[in-house]
Amino acid sequence: MSLGLAESTVVLVDHHADWSQAYDHAAHAIATALPGVVLAHIGSTAVAGLCAKPVLDLMLGLTDLAQHTACIAPLAALGYQHHGEHGIAGRHYFTRHQAGLCTHHLHMVVVNSPFWHEHLAFRDGLRNNPALRANYAALKQALARQYPTDSRAYAGAKTEFVRAALHGLAAVPSIGAKATAAGAGSC
Repeated sequence: MSLGLAESTVVLVDHHADWSQAYDHAAHAIATALPGVVLAHIGSTAVAGLCAKPVLDLMLGLTDLAQHTACIAPLAALGYQHHGEHGIAGRHYFTRHQAGLCTHHLHMVVVNSPFWHEHLAFRDGLRNNPALRANYAALKQALARQYPTDSRAYAGAKTEFVRAALHGLAAVPSIGAKATAAGAGSC
């Protein structure tokens, strides 16, 4: 498995079966450092058969985002750098690097928030709908050619597709994706 991408670049690779294992490893390390938090594998690396940037996306759920400050040091000990909200209110963003390449994105949000549900619903929609997955892959490939050195523009250009897909999916989270506030610990 090869994880890692230079900052701001957009390179898509075929899905690797071992990305799930890489997520499990990262989630185990985080759960050990922050007992009781709720974690989910999101993004394209969480969808078998979908091309992706070779960077794992993890979502960490808290009962109250004010608890994020207690999480920064334990996550830093695991190599995660905190970037604040990074342009998205209600989310704290972390990255992890190895050998100068970004390998992990961590999105810290309130469990059961709209951000939480929308990301799980989109992931599950891609997993369960081959046509949606194929259309998203085609869009991603076209945008990667258009924005090879501008990951922000690449991400922004996907927004309309994601919104339309969520509307079509009615943004309903799967039963397994729901987490109770009691199940989402603090740091």
